[in-house]
Amino acid sequence: MSLPEKAVTMGDMQQLLKKKDEVEAQIKAYYDVLQDQKGVGMSEPLVDAEGYPRADVDIYQVRTARHNIICLQNDHKALMQQVEQGLHQLHAREKEKRDRDEAEARAEAQSQALPQPFARVNAVTPGSPASFSGLQVDDEIVEFGSVNSRNFQSLQNIATVVQHSEDKPLSVTVIRRGEKFHLGLTPKRWSGKGLLGCNIVPLQR
Repeated sequence: MSLPEKAVTMGDMQQLLKKKDEVEAQIKAYYDVLQDQKGVGMSEPLVDAEGYPRADVDIYQVRTARHNIICLQNDHKALMQQVEQGLHQLHAREKEKRDRDEAEARAEAQSQALPQPFARVNAVTPGSPASFSGLQVDDEIVEFGSVNSRNFQSLQNIATVVQHSEDKPLSVTVIRRGEKFHLGLTPKRWSGKGLLGCNIVPLQR
């Protein structure tokens, strides 16, 4: 008899353990019956040396007790399996909840630690200064030189910084797949358009 697929609760476990205690008490009661019958156990013969039923014991009572003990031991075994499965399920659920709580706490701590991005890179031309700096499509910009989420108003802020920093390295901080990266980007003339070779769009707030 296996457990139904539904989630086991602490209440279910208490019921199972109560049932287990009841079965154990019944088994003990039947063993006491055997004890009273001259201490016959589960396997002593119920006939005498000549093959006659023993007169010193109640054979019917002994047989009934032995039969019930066997049935109850099978029930007990099935109950113990259910208890084991139930405990396993409860522990697995507890662990899953603990892992989930830890992951949520980590994600929350990380998102609190990450600064607010104000723009996103949506194109990088191969061979451009942006490409050489390691900038990638979908990088979210947190700092671009002196521009950050607190003082950013429009893309003009970035354009101004770029024009004033031709051939000078700029410090750029981006968030990529939930992690923070620092890049050194030097705006310069190259074979393509502009000084960077990437396209940046403001993030909607």
